[in-house]
Amino acid sequence: MSIENKTLHVALGERSYPIIIGRGCLDRIGLLLQDKLKASRARVVTNETLAPLYLARVQKALESASIASEAFILPDGEPYKNWDQLSHILTWLLETGAERNTPLLALGGGVVGDMAGLASALYQRGMPLVQLPTSLLAQVDSSVGGKTAVNHPLGKNMIGAFHQPSMVLIDIDTLKTLPEREFISGLAEVIKYGAIEDICFFEWLEQNHQRILSRETEALQHIIFESCRIKAKIVGEDERETGIRAWLNFGHTFGHVIETAQGYGVWLHGEAVAMGMGLASRLSVKERGLSEEESARLLALMQACGLPMDIPKIEADVWMRLMRHDKKTRDGQLRFVLLERLGKAVICSGVTDDAVTSLIKKSGKGSIDSATSPALAGFAQNDEVRD
Repeated sequence: MSIENKTLHVALGERSYPIIIGRGCLDRIGLLLQDKLKASRARVVTNETLAPLYLARVQKALESASIASEAFILPDGEPYKNWDQLSHILTWLLETGAERNTPLLALGGGVVGDMAGLASALYQRGMPLVQLPTSLLAQVDSSVGGKTAVNHPLGKNMIGAFHQPSMVLIDIDTLKTLPEREFISGLAEVIKYGAIEDICFFEWLEQNHQRILSRETEALQHIIFESCRIKAKIVGEDERETGIRAWLNFGHTFGHVIETAQGYGVWLHGEAVAMGMGLASRLSVKERGLSEEESARLLALMQACGLPMDIPKIEADVWMRLMRHDKKTRDGQLRFVLLERLGKAVICSGVTDDAVTSLIKKSGKGSIDSATSPALAGFAQNDEVRD
């Protein structure tokens, strides 16, 4: 099916950049780099799963525009989103003579995008970054907005920097090779945008989720465009997350606990976020007056898209300790992104520990406690994280 490319812009003054969404975009990367960045050399970071699928195609497109390139191939998976692998990328950039104006291309999903993004922020205090997201989650969320990070054993995405890309190029055709579980995981972030900001988009998702699950090209372009539109608007108003950008973390405070306590990679990010949104919607009913009907609609849409809703068994004290390391915590007080209604998010700092603990206990507990959680192994003697 032939569709026209669509372009959005993230408005950040001198750091503004385009998001191009369409089919066959990877084949245009050389011409776009030449036009926007005047590049004669480039570096590409990808992973061992995606390299056989797309690396030769990207390097051919670069070569056709007289751009010489070299590639670094990461192991595939969330467990490798760490400082050691980041160090390997930085060493490779040094060894291959990358310069400050050499663009670094992130060809992959969220892990590749975050790793290459942070490397580009650190190398010579900043080199151009081009995001080439290949997963739905990366296309609708992590490739846009400039957040880059690696994980730490004590918390997800705790070591990072804001570093905006020079361009985001989204090739819808890459979703053809995306495994079903990863595709469905990405839908959590899509649903999030409707829940926090745009009730019309949420209703469209309710009416068209079967078209999305069938991966109809026009439906995919629509959800990617709308998700990026909403995120670009929010990032343009609040680049450094001092205010409304925190809305984008709806479900993430709970979701990051699930990822960290279980061990990175056990649950995909979108799966954990979906379960987190389920918990946050229930908390919204108690704390912000979200109607039971609208909470049920959110849960029903996530279930219809195949997202998991069964909360893993984690002891309440593990939840509380890990949540206190959440980046939205202020002065030791937990802050949550909650819903007043579908399409209207708020940041709430008045939720008591008792309210959170009660919600968690009703949702399931038992198999992971302070003694067995890998994330809490180093906490026993640390007074700063005691309840």
